[in-house]
Amino acid sequence: MVHRFRPTTLSTSNKVARALWSVVWALLYRPTPRPMHAWRRMLLRLFGAKLGRGVHPYPSARIWAPWNLEMGDHSCLGPHVDCYCMETITIGAYSTVSQYSYLCTGSHDYLNIEMPLVAAPITIGERVWITADVFVGPGVTVGDGAVVLARSTVCKSVDPWVVVGGSPAKFIKARVLENHADVNP
Repeated sequence: MVHRFRPTTLSTSNKVARALWSVVWALLYRPTPRPMHAWRRMLLRLFGAKLGRGVHPYPSARIWAPWNLEMGDHSCLGPHVDCYCMETITIGAYSTVSQYSYLCTGSHDYLNIEMPLVAAPITIGERVWITADVFVGPGVTVGDGAVVLARSTVCKSVDPWVVVGGSPAKFIKARVLENHADVNP
């Protein structure tokens, strides 16, 4: 799926909602003990996040606009993950975004002298592992079952059931699970 960048303007109501969320994040979300995922899920849902069962948002995970976050059952936002969700970030069921990763849906149109803000959604499929310190850029889709290796930069969509790595991320090998013929492509 190819996402098109679209010009983005931030309304006053968006700015107010983000300011309120920042206060809630700092006072009620961030200081919670790691096992209190249910409490953090409740706070995210109050701000419009669409979360499945058993989602694990860690307390240091930073979510820019929860109303643009969708997480499938048993998915995880690890410690110090940054979700810059100007547009929708969708994380499929049983997928993990590991520590220090950055999911960025916004950028600037550098071809325009005024460099307006632009945004495009990020979609992470089911059973994906975004390993430590990975950057995923605007408009990227990571296919089901893919693995993105540590410290990679993903600026183009990733096929399902592959392992990619590097900067920029490139195909390394197919991902074939042992003893799981029912989920292999």
